[in-house]
Amino acid sequence: MTLLKDDSWQELVLAGSWRPGSAGTLPVVSPSTGEQLATVGAAGPQDVAMAAETAVGAQQAWAARSYQERAAVLRRAGELFGQHAEEISSLLAAETGTGAGIAHFQTASSADECFEAAALASHPYGEVLRSGQPRLSLARRIPVGVVGVIAPFNVPILLAMRAVAPALALGNAVIIKPDPRTAVSGGIVIARIFEEAGLPEGLLSVLPGGVDTGQAVVTDPRIPVIAFTGSTRAGRAIGELAGRHLKRAHLELGGNSALIVLDDVDVEAASSVGAFGSFNHQGQICMATSRHLVHTSVAEEYTARLAARAEKLAVGDPAAGPVALGPLIDAGQRDAVHAVVTASVEAGARLVTGGTYDGLFYRPTVLADVPVTAPAFAQEIFGPVAPVTPFTTEDEAVELARSTEYGLSLGILTSDVGRALRLSERIPSGLVHINDQTVNDEAIAPFGGVGASGTGSRHGGAQANLEAFTETQWVTVRTELPQYPF
Repeated sequence: MTLLKDDSWQELVLAGSWRPGSAGTLPVVSPSTGEQLATVGAAGPQDVAMAAETAVGAQQAWAARSYQERAAVLRRAGELFGQHAEEISSLLAAETGTGAGIAHFQTASSADECFEAAALASHPYGEVLRSGQPRLSLARRIPVGVVGVIAPFNVPILLAMRAVAPALALGNAVIIKPDPRTAVSGGIVIARIFEEAGLPEGLLSVLPGGVDTGQAVVTDPRIPVIAFTGSTRAGRAIGELAGRHLKRAHLELGGNSALIVLDDVDVEAASSVGAFGSFNHQGQICMATSRHLVHTSVAEEYTARLAARAEKLAVGDPAAGPVALGPLIDAGQRDAVHAVVTASVEAGARLVTGGTYDGLFYRPTVLADVPVTAPAFAQEIFGPVAPVTPFTTEDEAVELARSTEYGLSLGILTSDVGRALRLSERIPSGLVHINDQTVNDEAIAPFGGVGASGTGSRHGGAQANLEAFTETQWVTVRTELPQYPF
């Protein structure tokens, strides 16, 4: 199998199980060079309806297959992600500006998602209940039917696969709506992998499109569960729309994650941890370290060392050679990041380094003495910006960490682990990483945020995946017909 035939992007687009849609075309554009690599068909509401109808029929036969058959497809998909890691990484670099490190992380983690989902297929899926009547009473998990997956641009393969793999393993069909800016790596690559892995036709549809396509996925009555990863603004709209249609919506949304640096740390080592948390993948990660809350006794040194690391980082086209940071996804995102930086300086923050850009390449930026009134403190930035805010007491650190609406990830750096554990209990967060930065992920771990960061753990680990992509059904069995007074 070759994902990319004859080094031609257009051949890739035409080769897979994905088919062009009814809403015209979408360009596939490199954010590094501005070059149009290909065009893909754009899906509209009509395509969603057709895909949902097909999925309903295909899903019933898929759910009726043995768990061994479903697990075999998932294992083969995982193997294919590994075999084609280099090729997929090159696609990510060209279409999304992803550097080698996070590109390989995506492919490896997507393989892990498949392998864990293969094990999920044979996981116990019910329990025997007590009953006050002479009967067998049990609760079992059954597939929801069709799962709609709406995935973002920033980590397009992995953030789709988190839902795609377990949903398929549990006997569901899946419709993916990737971000239109990453239709190939976030959709067509996944379709090609599962096509080669032997997934029956009709179980996986890829529908790149805009807002109207996403709305059609959310409102179609044949798609009862929605798994959305993206901005809090979009998540609120999807959650509201899903609620009106009585659907479950698993929402993994934005973040403004704090890294608390206590006074007993190795400052040099801490600055490396903080730099990776803020600058990895150009900061385009929901879990990115968005606020560095640093004890006043080490704040000046920490900021200086953080800035020194930022100044050494190479920024450029990942497809052309090794770099630390690639481009932001498009001009709109770049302008939004720059607006946050300039407004924060106007609000009283001090620009230590960065704050400039060339095309879509934004220099890693460090802001010092960031007040709580600055946009860089209160908002999700989604760019390579490290805002530093000093604190004097643990109570103040807790207050600062709690002072935004988000609650996705929290990092605490200290030589006293017990101190960190006690501190973390006071700060609402779906994820907590002691002596590490805020960006962490494993296929076997429950993942999700609280507050404006989402609706809790919606995937990761057998229990969370079972709850996300199955329904609970109560079943009773009698050996004889009962006698009633009618």
